[in-house]
Amino acid sequence: MALFILRSCCRLPSLRGFSRVTNHESVLLKWCVKSKLSVLPPDGVGEAVRAYSSDRGEPKPHQKVVVVGIPNPFIWIRTRVYYFLIRAYFDSEFNIEEFTEGAKQAFFHVSKLLSQCQFSALEGLVANDLIGKLEEKCNLLPPNYKMALSARPDELMYTTPGDVGIYYDDKGRRFVSILMRFWYLTSARLPDEPLEGTRIFQVAIGGEGEAESKRLLTANYEFQREFTKGVAPDWTITRIEHSKLLD
Repeated sequence: MALFILRSCCRLPSLRGFSRVTNHESVLLKWCVKSKLSVLPPDGVGEAVRAYSSDRGEPKPHQKVVVVGIPNPFIWIRTRVYYFLIRAYFDSEFNIEEFTEGAKQAFFHVSKLLSQCQFSALEGLVANDLIGKLEEKCNLLPPNYKMALSARPDELMYTTPGDVGIYYDDKGRRFVSILMRFWYLTSARLPDEPLEGTRIFQVAIGGEGEAESKRLLTANYEFQREFTKGVAPDWTITRIEHSKLLD
């Protein structure tokens, strides 16, 4: 399923026949570095961090983060039931793995456009009524906050589906929405006091005092598609949240 090419679709104010599942997962993070590593105390997301001391004369270490998601078994089963319903009644070719890959590409592209304040380029990707709200919020952000909005592929640590929704409106139109959750690192300079939804990693690369700080940020992007007969099969982003940067 090609998700990266999206089209605009406005959210309807009145919806009925709504059902939603919340998929909560425990997230285990491991930062494996052949150098000294320290982590400021996090909250809300479980981290397991292993540090290795580097010997003198060794080349610059390669940094790697290993992320393991531990889903709630009951919620995992319920979401799979919804995926089955989507395939049975909406799209027989629906595949959550392919959807997730497409959602990642959309996330990279849209988050970069947001950080660069290229709001006109969001047309066709993000719902029209949401673009204006994003422009208003982004214009109030300082440059370092705007930089933190952008996520690169090598900075993405973990992705998981969140809420799954099936909607019917008063005119009989059918909609499916899937909320995707992203965890990504940023080197943007943010306030010393951690923003809610962020974690801080400090990695010592060279000698004493030489450290690179990265923050683990979270973002929620909701994708919606109308499955009414005769409507173009396009997914649209109808909700964007970035930690405390964009709520």
